[in-house]
Amino acid sequence: MITFAITVLGDLGQKLNLVFATLLVAAAFALVTGLAVAIGRRVDVPVVPTLGTAAGVWALTAAATVRPVPALGAAAGAAVVVAAAELAGSSEAVGVTTEDGNGRRRVVSALGVAAAAATVGTAVGRTQTTDASGGSATNAGNGGSGDSELAFEVEDQVATAEERSYDIDGMDPAISEGFYQVDISSVNPNFDTDEWTLSVTGAVEAEFELTYDDIREMDHEHRFMTLRCVGESLNGHKTDTAIWTGVPLSTIVEEAAPTGDCGCVMLRSDGDDFYEQFPLDALEDGLLAFGMNGRHLPRGHGAPVRALIPGHWGEINVKWLTEVEFLEAEAEGYWEKRGWHGTGPVETVAKIHGQQRREDGQVVVGGHAYAGTRGISEVEVSLDGGETWETAELTERLPGAWGPAAEVGGGNTEYAEDAWRSWRYVYDPPDGAHDVVARAYEADGTLQPEEERGAFPNGPAGWVEQTIDPSDL
Repeated sequence: MITFAITVLGDLGQKLNLVFATLLVAAAFALVTGLAVAIGRRVDVPVVPTLGTAAGVWALTAAATVRPVPALGAAAGAAVVVAAAELAGSSEAVGVTTEDGNGRRRVVSALGVAAAAATVGTAVGRTQTTDASGGSATNAGNGGSGDSELAFEVEDQVATAEERSYDIDGMDPAISEGFYQVDISSVNPNFDTDEWTLSVTGAVEAEFELTYDDIREMDHEHRFMTLRCVGESLNGHKTDTAIWTGVPLSTIVEEAAPTGDCGCVMLRSDGDDFYEQFPLDALEDGLLAFGMNGRHLPRGHGAPVRALIPGHWGEINVKWLTEVEFLEAEAEGYWEKRGWHGTGPVETVAKIHGQQRREDGQVVVGGHAYAGTRGISEVEVSLDGGETWETAELTERLPGAWGPAAEVGGGNTEYAEDAWRSWRYVYDPPDGAHDVVARAYEADGTLQPEEERGAFPNGPAGWVEQTIDPSDL
């Protein structure tokens, strides 16, 4: 079911999952409210429906969100509806009395009140989890686009990224304008940074815990890093780049002093019960990120702290990280247990997203090329189905890591280790629709494989081909 939702339904599957969950919550609220109203009218105690609804809705919301205080909002909203209906109960609007003496109108009334209370309770409850992609963890500041001030100094690098972008219709700049989200949970966890801790456990000299403040006090760095979704289509829009701020994971590994022979680590999240195993060597260049694009890490992207492991598929970079466990023996991660490749290098791709007709009649196409930590050296474009090829323009690579800890984590290299490059190709179009094919070469000259394959289980691969009709541009 999870594989089907990711590979076939994509974003729609996630939205349908959320709609289904919302309907279940509304049905539960309606049931609780209906019972409270029915019991209150049977015992003829006016306050029972209101208090019963408030208590029931609060208990359901608190249990589902593990946030008892915000759950009071949903309870209050539902209770207000019931109270208003009960106050009007002495009139025909509520239908307590009937001329035929049966209870049909009483039942209809109770159902109506229950439905109204469920609607209000659900709506108010949903406000407790809104802005999941933009809002950050409690007390961490707001990582959303609405922030007026930056939390970290990245202005110079943002300006550099703008210079290393191509302005083509349908194509993102070097820093993505809307970073994709794929999660296993319908509602993103919301941690209070005052209570959040990162536990370091397992085969180590001594287990220990770090608070959010502990991590923020460590030397940090900023990096350009790209993430690509393993379940996206070949030319999909789930590959994005951001500036991430955090602490090198190697700092945590060094303090832990692993004692096991496994050479493997399990990263876990108590927020959504996600977990993924990595080779210990992969953590050497990993990052504990608490910032994104100069702001505090947004809730929807794993606040207060997430893991970023260069060169790996996006889904295994654990969000809402709460534990780093050094293992005695290898174990399967969340996605491996479900048949996916899991931990492993991302596939190389050159996407075709930008298409634009210039005033002089020429057509410009473009996109982003990405090969994980293997890097991109060249992108070629064919206008005849792959018979002949021309070299596309490439932007200069994005800058390497910077900040106090750059030499520890990102290597303090001149260029970003794990970030895409933008490409474009300008040409005089033939008459009518024609096929454009793009392919990429890795930094060492390796040409990406031509054969196309779907997302499951190892991620999409192949040359991207798009049909372009200049008259439509």
